[in-house]
Amino acid sequence: MTRHEGRLGALAEIDSSAAELADRMVGLSVRGLPPGYVNGEFVFTRRGRLGGDGRWTAVPEGRSVRYSAIVALGVAALPEDAQRAALAGDTVLDLVGNLVKGLPDVGNLGDVALVAWAAAEAGHPGLDRALQRLAELEGALRPGDPVHTVEASWALAALVAAHRVSHGAADLDRRLDHARERLLTGLGDDRLYRHVLGPASWYRAHVGCFADQVYPLQALARLHAHTGDAAALKAAERIAAGICAAQGPQGQWWWHYDARTGGVVEGYPVYSVHQLSMAPMALLDLADAGGTSYMKEIALGLHWMTSRPEIDDELIVEELDLTWRKAARDDPKKIVRGVRAVATAINQGSRLGVLDRIYPPLAVDRECRPYELGWLLYAWVFSLPRDTPGTQG
Repeated sequence: MTRHEGRLGALAEIDSSAAELADRMVGLSVRGLPPGYVNGEFVFTRRGRLGGDGRWTAVPEGRSVRYSAIVALGVAALPEDAQRAALAGDTVLDLVGNLVKGLPDVGNLGDVALVAWAAAEAGHPGLDRALQRLAELEGALRPGDPVHTVEASWALAALVAAHRVSHGAADLDRRLDHARERLLTGLGDDRLYRHVLGPASWYRAHVGCFADQVYPLQALARLHAHTGDAAALKAAERIAAGICAAQGPQGQWWWHYDARTGGVVEGYPVYSVHQLSMAPMALLDLADAGGTSYMKEIALGLHWMTSRPEIDDELIVEELDLTWRKAARDDPKKIVRGVRAVATAINQGSRLGVLDRIYPPLAVDRECRPYELGWLLYAWVFSLPRDTPGTQG
């Protein structure tokens, strides 16, 4: 039995219709990736455009190293024929090779970490080059410099993956310890993770978004699976319990949290990628690493995609093989987010409920970014090996 079958089988024991949806979305993702694959890399987004005939199309825009690397992670889990189907004839080694070639021009720590992670997962010979570029960017940081939680998490996940395939080569032990310590120290006594590890603007210093919880949860669970690190598992369990306690009654994975308490600062938008991909990915990795299983919460989140109180519009668009990005407030200037961040900084737990009436969550963001489909494949197809606890390779 493959991990894909195992995860869906475990979900089917709890909720067969949720498992059927997840299985259907795996196929949609493979079909939906090629339209965004241009000259060996992925576009930034496919933006919905309504034609004169009343039908939607999705127009490719921009390019993204970050999203290309995330797709590489997801596609690496597929057999070669499915890789070629998803990548318009290419394999994941072709995609990762293109990313490695472009590394000298990439200056974002998170993007480089994702490329290194993808190279490790795909078994690409450019892994050493990616690790070197990651070391260069890490070396440019001064003591006390703020680092985004998401980027620090991707760096740890990349080093865990590289450490596994490199069997503890050279300086990876030291680098892995540093990345681990940075992430664990960044959590401190908070209930959840903040957006930045280190100094941040006073009015948002206490706020962390959903991604700021999912990626450290995933990285720490993977670290525990590889090394048996008890502190990493304990922190991962804290984050998982926190986001699941805050989950909405219809399965919504909310957007912004007060890291000090775990309370929700602002719930919207609710993103399709959170419901279908990111929450399942991290929580399933935790379970695979020997942690708590949150299969009921995963199933509830999946069901939001097909039945939700906020909007009637379909978010799964079968004819375009994509999902629309989010259900959001009609609040283009993000007033609600800003006001509630300030309010909770001044008065912990403040909600300002009148904002829900002024800006109800009735809008649909009609675009689809490639990473949404890449993480979906990674969530439901990837096989997480679990090493003997306490070993290092």
